[in-house]
Amino acid sequence: MNAMERNKAQMRRFETMINTADEALAEELVANDAPFYTPASPEPLYGGKGYLSVVHWMRKGFSDVRWRLKEMVADEDKVAVLWILTGTHDGDFLGLPATGKKIETTVMNFYYFNAAGKITNDIAAEGMIGILRQLGLSK
Repeated sequence: MNAMERNKAQMRRFETMINTADEALAEELVANDAPFYTPASPEPLYGGKGYLSVVHWMRKGFSDVRWRLKEMVADEDKVAVLWILTGTHDGDFLGLPATGKKIETTVMNFYYFNAAGKITNDIAAEGMIGILRQLGLSK
């Protein structure tokens, strides 16, 4: 299996990891020094546990949040993924009380891999605006 095929296979496993919050899988897929950014933390979070803290942060506002990998394009050291994000706003999210509204939005991420096939970085396009619009908090 070449690096491109391996990275795509890793992303399919990553989809399982974010939807199950599997800590062992997170440690296996994400490099310990990989930084992740979220509106919930002023400082980057690192490694598999850091990435899962982003997942847990989303689950506080959307207990049934799900990411579905819709499309991906890969090369030797990166994969672009188009996710479909769904959930029900049933908890506090960015200081906003639950509305009970169901959301569905697309999120685009670019994942970078090291030679060992672990994720070293995740650059996210602005999917947050889709969530805020569906909650009626932005135009």
